[in-house]
Amino acid sequence: MRKVFMVLLIAVVVLTGVFAQGAQETSGVKTYKVGVGIYQFDDNFMTLYRNEILAYFKTLETANVKYNVTIVDGKNDMAEQSNQVDNFITQGMDVIILNLVQTSSADAIIDKIVAAGIPLVLINREPLAYAKDGSTLDESYEGILKNPKVCYVGADARQSGSFQGRIIAELPDHGDVNKDGVVSYIMIEGDPENIDAQYRTEFSIKYLKDQGIKVNCLDDQVGNWAQAKGQEICANALAKYGKDIEVVFCNNDAMALGAAAAIQAAGRTVGKDIYLVGVDALDECVEMVKNGTMTGTVLNDHIGQSHTAVDVAVELLLGNPIKNYYWVDYVMVTK
Repeated sequence: MRKVFMVLLIAVVVLTGVFAQGAQETSGVKTYKVGVGIYQFDDNFMTLYRNEILAYFKTLETANVKYNVTIVDGKNDMAEQSNQVDNFITQGMDVIILNLVQTSSADAIIDKIVAAGIPLVLINREPLAYAKDGSTLDESYEGILKNPKVCYVGADARQSGSFQGRIIAELPDHGDVNKDGVVSYIMIEGDPENIDAQYRTEFSIKYLKDQGIKVNCLDDQVGNWAQAKGQEICANALAKYGKDIEVVFCNNDAMALGAAAAIQAAGRTVGKDIYLVGVDALDECVEMVKNGTMTGTVLNDHIGQSHTAVDVAVELLLGNPIKNYYWVDYVMVTK
């Protein structure tokens, strides 16, 4: 009798272990465990993004299928996020959606998750997988492009940068407020390691140059996506360069909000003696574009991106084939 009991006990332990590593099914209801890692909760855009992930998963639930979604804050610390990924693996997540703190750590993170047999959807921060000229995928990249259960969902940041440049180029004076034949600007960048920051910085100015517009960079500083830092950088630049600054380019809207406060404090007027552009199309910034206190922004479609990421995650849960890349277009926003 004792031997039979021990056999049954072992069977229960084994089955419990099996269910811990995959979707749990109780009374005909299958529950998938989804781990979502966000690089930093204290980010305007990623707050919209993660909230939409949660909301959209809820809309996909049925009487027989549920999604247990756990979202964690990486606190902009790669070591913290790596530990969170380890916890996701230990918890036996069925799929992981990950917004990397550092794209340079993509290979290590991908390898860790793939080794655990968990499908992975990378979002918002693109691993460096393009050739340097931006024209073709770099086939030497050994991470995302080589695994059928790993993909990236995002928007091409080159497009957002180009749209920023286009907003300025299509102004009546093409951004040349003082009519000296040169557009003098300052650039407020996000995280310098982030490919989105790099592309937005490069392609906003490239667009102007491609239109035959001469440019002069007065200052280029890193604001790390933060509103307070954007305000500080813009305020310092305005104090140093004064009316020589004709355009303020910001890699995101949070920093543009800070820059707008600095511009107002300096007695400058957007649309009259200075221009200001950002990226993300946060509600507050769209209102500012409407009332003229911001020249323009670029919609970073958090709904399209988050829904695509969730849809792909569901395909992976079902064992269906996926593509390695899913692109969602940016949209130019002007008055």
